[in-house]
Parts: sequence; C-alpha cells; structure tokens
Amino acid sequence: MASRYNHAIQRVLAKLEASINSENYYEAHQMYRTLYFRYLGQKKYSELLELLYNGSTLLLQHEQHYEKYQNDHASGADLGILFVNVLTQSGTEPSQDYFEKITNLFSIMSPLSPERDVFVQSALRWSIKNTDYKIGHPDLHQKIAQVFWREKNYVMARQHFIYSRDGSGCAAMLVELHEQRGYKNEIDLFIAQAVLQYLCLQNKTTAQEVFNSYTSQHPKINRGPPYLLPLLNFLFFLLKIVDSGKLAVFTVLCEQYRISLNRDPCYRQYLDKIGQLFFNVPSPRPRNQGLFGTLLQSFFNGLEDEGSDDEQRNIASTSQTAQELD
Repeated sequence: MASRYNHAIQRVLAKLEASINSENYYEAHQMYRTLYFRYLGQKKYSELLELLYNGSTLLLQHEQHYEKYQNDHASGADLGILFVNVLTQSGTEPSQDYFEKITNLFSIMSPLSPERDVFVQSALRWSIKNTDYKIGHPDLHQKIAQVFWREKNYVMARQHFIYSRDGSGCAAMLVELHEQRGYKNEIDLFIAQAVLQYLCLQNKTTAQEVFNSYTSQHPKINRGPPYLLPLLNFLFFLLKIVDSGKLAVFTVLCEQYRISLNRDPCYRQYLDKIGQLFFNVPSPRPRNQGLFGTLLQSFFNGLEDEGSDDEQRNIASTSQTAQELD
C-alpha cells in the first residue's frame, strides 16, 4: 500500500517537473497543491516545506520576469501561504533560518498583491510560538521592515520597525524619510513619536538606541545635549528618568515642556501610557482629562488606581498611529 502511495507521489513529481520544463506554470501550481495535500497527510513536513519554498520562489521569480502572467504571482503567493501553514501545523519552532526564507518570499511578492498581507500576517502569528511576544517576533518584524524600506514604503517600514529591536535601523530610515518628505520644522517630531511608541511597548533599550542614532545621524541636528530643539531635550531627559519611577520628576518634566508637547495631541496619550507603565500613574479619570490633569491630580491627591487599559487595545492604537506618518 505504501509502495503504491509513494509511486503515485513520484508520478505527480514527474508531472510537476514536466510542467516546469515546459513553462506551464498554471499546471505546475496545481501539481504543487496536489503534493501539498499528500505530503501533509503523511506528515512529511520537512520535505513539504522544502517543496513549497522552492515552488513559491520559482513561481514568484517567474512572475517578476514575465509580468503578463498575472496568475503566476497569485500562484507563487499561494504556495508561500501554504508554506507558513505547514510551519504552523507541524509545530515548527521559529528560527532565523525560517525568518530568512519568509523574508525572501515576501521580498519577491508583488507589493500590490492582496495575498502578500495574508502571508506576512500568518508568518507573524507563527513567529510567536513558544515566545513571550504577542504581535510577532521582533527579528521577523525587523526583516519585514527592511523590505518595506527598500521599497520606499516608509509607513509600513516604520510600523514594523516599531515592533522590532532595531533602533539604529529605524533611526536611519527616519532620517531618510524626513530628508525626503518632511518639513524642516518636523525634525524633532519624526523621532519623538518613535521614542514614545517604543516606550509604550516597554522597549526602553530600543527607544534609547533610536534616539541616540537619530540625533547623531541627522545632518541638521546639532550635537547635544543640550539640543537647540526643546522636544529633543525632553526626550533626552525622559529616557534618563524612565527607570527611576519618580513621578514627581516625570510630572515636572512634562510641565516644563508643555508647549512642545502640545504640538501633537498624540503625545498626551503616549505619555499617559508611559506614566502608567513606568511611574505607577493610574488610568485617566475621566478619559478626556489628558496627560497633565491625570499626572497632577494623581500626584497631589493620591487617586486610587482603577486598573490599566487593555494591553492589546493600546498596542492596536499605537500601530494605527504609526501609520499616520504622512
């Protein structure tokens, strides 16, 4: 029985090879899918992963050279999605090797393909297996961000950098973005949002790295501290005190730089969250009270903590705001 089954697979493999040699990529895609179900049924995961990766690469590269074959791209992306499905179903542990394969497939998928988003979201969900990460492994986010950056899709590159640990890469991208698309008076705004978002994600190390890299790499920023731009000085001091837990110092710092912080309403939301995470500030009451009312009232009147906001909601809000770059 097993011999007959293996013989059937060999026939499909031979037909697949013939389809590829004759450049019948539609038929080749059907053969790949047939083999997918047969290998999956036998739990031949390693063979199947290799087959799907090679098949997806082949069809996607073919589409790159022959754009008139519109369906070939969908076929290649479809095999890529199946590749991630096998990683998930087989219980394969996340690793740098598979991150590289995923990134390679992602880089040769058409940016206009709807399957591309399905592919990367499925890959990010798989990448958190047996980890403490909730929104995708930071190393995979970093690699995806680099692809978007090369494509000059700064909005998506920035969003994925924020969930990575690559502060220097994020800073280099932000410098390029500001020089190409930003206004002169926005130099400090570009880095402020990134630093605050990293802190909202409790990633202080990367927040510090992105600040240091941006302020040292940007040709229009004077060497500091102190900096000529007040908002940069605020960020510098915030990063210095964030581990101290001293609410009084945090409150005074926010008050001293109130005018600069008023330049973007989102800063109040970020700082409310930072206050909750690092300085034991209770959740805003009422919610429209804003940063300074919350901080001062809690500091001087000792409000009782009513519990923190739902973590996923805050992460989603941060992700949405990250897309509002332009």
